[in-house]
Amino acid sequence: MAQSQEDPNSPMGPSGGSPENPFDWRYFVWLGVLLLVIVYWAGTTSGPQMVSVPYSEFKGQVQEGNVEEVVIRGENLRGTYKETAGVKTPDSRYFTTVLPSSVQDPELMQLLEKNDVTVRAEPTGGPWWAEALISILPWILIIGLIVWATKRMQERMGGMGQSGLFGFGKSKAKRFREGETKVTFADVAGLENAKKDLQEVINYLKDPERYRAIGAKVPRGMLLMGPPGTGKTMLARAAAGEAGVPFYSISASEFIEMFVGVGAARVRDMFESAKKEEPAVIFIDELDSVGRSRGTGLGGGHDEREQTLNQILAEMDGFEPHEAVVVLAATNRPDVLDPALLRPGRFDRKVEMDMPRKEAREAILKVHTRKVPLAEDVDLETVAKRTVGFSGADIENLVNEAALLAARDDKKEVDMAAFDKARDKILLGAEREGLLSEEEKEIVAYHESGHALMAWLLPEADPLEKVTIIPRGRALGATEQMPEEDRHNLRRKYLFDRIGVMLGGRCAERTFFDDITSGAENDLKQATQLAQRMVAQWGMSDTFGSVAYRKGEEAVFLGREMAQEKDYSEKTAELIDDEVKRLISGQEERVMKLMDENRDKVERLAQTLLEKENVEREEVIEIFGGEQQKEAGGGQTEPGEGRTAASGA
Repeated sequence: MAQSQEDPNSPMGPSGGSPENPFDWRYFVWLGVLLLVIVYWAGTTSGPQMVSVPYSEFKGQVQEGNVEEVVIRGENLRGTYKETAGVKTPDSRYFTTVLPSSVQDPELMQLLEKNDVTVRAEPTGGPWWAEALISILPWILIIGLIVWATKRMQERMGGMGQSGLFGFGKSKAKRFREGETKVTFADVAGLENAKKDLQEVINYLKDPERYRAIGAKVPRGMLLMGPPGTGKTMLARAAAGEAGVPFYSISASEFIEMFVGVGAARVRDMFESAKKEEPAVIFIDELDSVGRSRGTGLGGGHDEREQTLNQILAEMDGFEPHEAVVVLAATNRPDVLDPALLRPGRFDRKVEMDMPRKEAREAILKVHTRKVPLAEDVDLETVAKRTVGFSGADIENLVNEAALLAARDDKKEVDMAAFDKARDKILLGAEREGLLSEEEKEIVAYHESGHALMAWLLPEADPLEKVTIIPRGRALGATEQMPEEDRHNLRRKYLFDRIGVMLGGRCAERTFFDDITSGAENDLKQATQLAQRMVAQWGMSDTFGSVAYRKGEEAVFLGREMAQEKDYSEKTAELIDDEVKRLISGQEERVMKLMDENRDKVERLAQTLLEKENVEREEVIEIFGGEQQKEAGGGQTEPGEGRTAASGA
């Protein structure tokens, strides 16, 4: 997105100047160098080359009548021989000598007059312009050095505006004029509810007088809240693009500098600039970097962040009824914001932005594949199903990775295989072939087959999608599961079965090797964390009942994060640990029983993995003998983080 050339806050160009003030400090340096060269040249090439002669020889030439002219300057004397003096070359006509200072020669002037020598005299000092230049040149160099040091300081402090030495107090917000954002709601797929919330503000910015006429007040600020990558920044730009008004964009961290008060000055400058061009939109990204609850910093009330936050609050309170300026802000940590920011009159409207559902993911894919040639086998609906939990940024990255992989294989179009490889690369990491020995590969094959068997048998587990023993990222192998739908409310049976799938790899190692390895580290970590949540936070333990115990880092009081430890006793902590262990042990017994009953299925899948390394769902159906058979009864069965579930060795 191109920045306006008339932006008063735009960074200086590569020459160090600006469109309005093209003069560069480096001109001072070059001017000083040029003047030094001129002075040196003037001193060394002010006349013809001269031959130095002794004083006695000079007097002898005068007596013989060979000297035409002399110039006396203090003790220095230079002259010219007559053309009839018999000189060998033109340069040898010119000579110079030194008058003896300790010997008086009163006869010299008489001798010169007697032989018709023209006598000239010059003052001992240099030309006036040379004297002036020599006296001014040091000051020119000093001024140039000061200007250079000032520019360097501004660059390091981030104040590269046009205000010279005091530019670091200017706002660094990027300014886009009407139509320059080039982003509208048509470029933002999904987020329909968020668009509806912003439409009212857009209508106000287009025609503020219509709202003022009936006494309506549009929210001063709107807070866009959601996980990273859900499109908060793009939605703000689209709102400005739809309204066709100037758009000021800045990250809250750009307000902060080492000097207290600089951030507040930049806030004032940004709001003043926006008010001059109303209607306008101000967008502050990552608001939580300066908007955290006050009183928690080490600097108290003099902390730079708090000064900046106070100025933001004051500026939003200072809007006059006739000022059509709307402030949009984005954060993925609304829980740490200062309550004063969220009260009516400031950011009094909150727009929740969640991970896109399947229909929204498909719409996002269509937006990002507009300029990507797709093969006939590409089904965007299928891709959307396989990207559960992907944010808008993740989907954009998926399309780009697929295009890169297709280009690497010298394909003219992006096919479905490229999308599958790109998804595996994003979820599991890049392939690392040749990493495992034959013995380790066999262990990993049985480990992943154990995960796959549990995903196949447990009634509430997500459907099995793919099994691989190719090392990717930090995992030596992986078993992928693809949820049939987005989950927002997790049942206890589903969670128990998720733990069972995680324990399948470790149980397979015990069953077939009578030993265990370190490959289950991540599985055990996830299973333990899930069990702890079930017991201590979600009330899913029969022993504890419907209670919730929060950890210290999650405890919040009046909008402020409290520096306290867990809010339960050591006795309760011990009971929680025992219950977590009991829950996981119960699932492990259940998985071991199923493993013993289905050894043949694990054997067949492991051998196929050792042969092919990758096994897709269709092959798993053939190996396990027919469509997926779930264990009857459903037992006590990691809530999905939103992404496709994957258990790795």
